[in-house]
Amino acid sequence: MKKGNKKIEKLCSFYVSNWHLVTMLLPYINHQIDENVKIITILENDIEEYIQTLVKKLNLKNKNEILNIKWTSIKSKKYSDIAKKLKDEMKVEKRNMIFINGCSSYIEKNNANIEKWIEKSQIQSVKVIDLFEVTEFNNHIMEILDAHDKVLNTSGEKEIEEVFEGYVRGEKVETKKVVGSNFSE
Repeated sequence: MKKGNKKIEKLCSFYVSNWHLVTMLLPYINHQIDENVKIITILENDIEEYIQTLVKKLNLKNKNEILNIKWTSIKSKKYSDIAKKLKDEMKVEKRNMIFINGCSSYIEKNNANIEKWIEKSQIQSVKVIDLFEVTEFNNHIMEILDAHDKVLNTSGEKEIEEVFEGYVRGEKVETKKVVGSNFSE
């Protein structure tokens, strides 16, 4: 998505538990740190304990950098709170990636906060990854996919059509079963 001369790349990811979420994210984040990407989190639900436990058990090159990411929750959806966090953590000289996790209204509101802040900032591009817990969002999978550029799963960033066979962007069908997944609408 392009906003003026600013670019916000939108990815979505789906998980079934906090353990699944952390297991999926850690190798990806480890690689992003290798690529000099600044990782920022806006989490409604604290996952620090899961991160710490799993990082100790895995052979990751960037353990300290991963543990230094703020994995604690930020309950606020207020623009001023999110703007302060972004101002404090985003780096103009680096590629920035923001992970958002929470209920539907939390994800939507904080995406709007991020877009508003990016428009006013010196940051030219950012990658935003919305993390959806499957049981809460299963009925809205097509709308979620339509609102994102790619999907993040255990094998990394993928085109949506690669992961959800038969998916056609913007297609509105009363009953649609996405082949190869458990998601239906």
